[in-house]
Amino acid sequence: MDHRRRILIVGGGAAGWLTAAYLAKSLRIAQQAHLEITLLESPEVGIIGVGEATFPTIRATLQFLGIDEARFIRETSATFKQGIRFTDWAWAPKDNGDHHQYFHPFEAPFSTDGTSLAPYWLLQDEATRAPFAEAMTIQARVADAQRAPKRPHEGNFSGPLNYAYHFDSAKLALVLAERARELGVRHIQGMLGQVELDATGAIDHVTSPDHGRLEADLYIDCTGFRAELIGQALKAPFKSARPTLFADRALACKIPYERPDAPIQSFTVATAHEAGWTWDIGLNGMRGIGCVYSSDHLGDDQAEAILRRYVGPGVEISPRSIPFDAGYRQKQWIKNCVAVGLSAGFLEPLESTGVVLIEAAVAIIAELFPHNGPISAPAFRFNELMTARYENIITFLKLHYCLSQRTEPFWRDNADPASIPERLADLLEQWRYRPPTRYDFILDLETFAFFNYQYILYGMGFKTDLSPGRSEFPDVAGAEKLFAKIRSFGERATHDLPSHRDLIQQINRFGFDPAVEHA
Repeated sequence: MDHRRRILIVGGGAAGWLTAAYLAKSLRIAQQAHLEITLLESPEVGIIGVGEATFPTIRATLQFLGIDEARFIRETSATFKQGIRFTDWAWAPKDNGDHHQYFHPFEAPFSTDGTSLAPYWLLQDEATRAPFAEAMTIQARVADAQRAPKRPHEGNFSGPLNYAYHFDSAKLALVLAERARELGVRHIQGMLGQVELDATGAIDHVTSPDHGRLEADLYIDCTGFRAELIGQALKAPFKSARPTLFADRALACKIPYERPDAPIQSFTVATAHEAGWTWDIGLNGMRGIGCVYSSDHLGDDQAEAILRRYVGPGVEISPRSIPFDAGYRQKQWIKNCVAVGLSAGFLEPLESTGVVLIEAAVAIIAELFPHNGPISAPAFRFNELMTARYENIITFLKLHYCLSQRTEPFWRDNADPASIPERLADLLEQWRYRPPTRYDFILDLETFAFFNYQYILYGMGFKTDLSPGRSEFPDVAGAEKLFAKIRSFGERATHDLPSHRDLIQQINRFGFDPAVEHA
């Protein structure tokens, strides 16, 4: 009797190959005779390409997979990402040309002996205090100065500041594919034909015109928006996020830098417009730019005009239209099939959650994988965990919109209490009198920590009134010394750290080489 556990991943791209490589490494298939992973890469399943910005968890994932950081940067046209700069979100540009901006860094706010500086910042004079992110961490200053988060001698995945990457997702898929094959994944190329169910409603087998009948114990759907297995075959219902998040279209393009030595921003730029926002991502060699919008509030031609206006005159672009329905499947694991990536759900790329949701899903699959017994045993817990993650990300994304003072219909609709999740509305009421804390969230169900909420809240100008409890925060002098220390460290870091472009060029030439520390 064949006691092997066979996993068939249908679909390639970053989702398929990250799933394959992660499971191969976690389950140690090269050393386990009873485990087999096959990936059927269907050429008709394309790579969407909006997920070109990531979250800091990607560093641990790449390190776990044994992928060298310098090689990853070279082969995916990657650059560093230290956070997101939001422009024009709190209010529209003023007639005098003034723009509201705030920064959401990856670095946690500075604290000492478990004491948060946030209350002391909140009690400072609003007219003279520094912006929240600038007051609480050196990263805002470093990013604004176009410095990198590390130095060339600091090696794989390490450095003084927290960071993620911008990269070309199609090139990432190639790097992951090579590593997955090295880890023992069997790769077959061909079209997906039919998905045949058995009498219980589970997948009995799939067919491929190129490979015939393919059978497995667990089928992983990485077929993108088409959701060939989980959606079309198993009819898993889709829960739309449209009642909360209104964007449902994106126009994407890539443009060259205006000159070869132009600075590369080490953050995503998210600029609000009348019915959504534009992203601007600095890759090595080009910029990825896109316009996200709600078709209920803006026509396609108007959206393209906004994109072209952002890109500027004299730059030829051929925008690619990407319609989407934000939301997720409430049951992403049904019987012997589990969905990962776009087949499981999609949320607009405002906080770069596409890849981190793949990372979360494959980590849970690996941890709960049943080496014997029913393959569907983890389904309930998996669905519970992933549903919570999607719902909590939706809540976090909504926070960016609902606090805006912009007056266009899209933004007023976002401020409508009927569109705000009940949990978020309750927290916002509490946060009028205290800042967010770790006790507001359950770590295993969250992608974002309490301080991420603080960065958005206070970047948007949210008011938390601590004045009646001012006496509970008596160490004002100590706090002022710490704020001064953060400013001093920030200034020093802008001198000690290399420019972002210089570091990327050095890595592409030398890797992380101690010899170039003072070059």
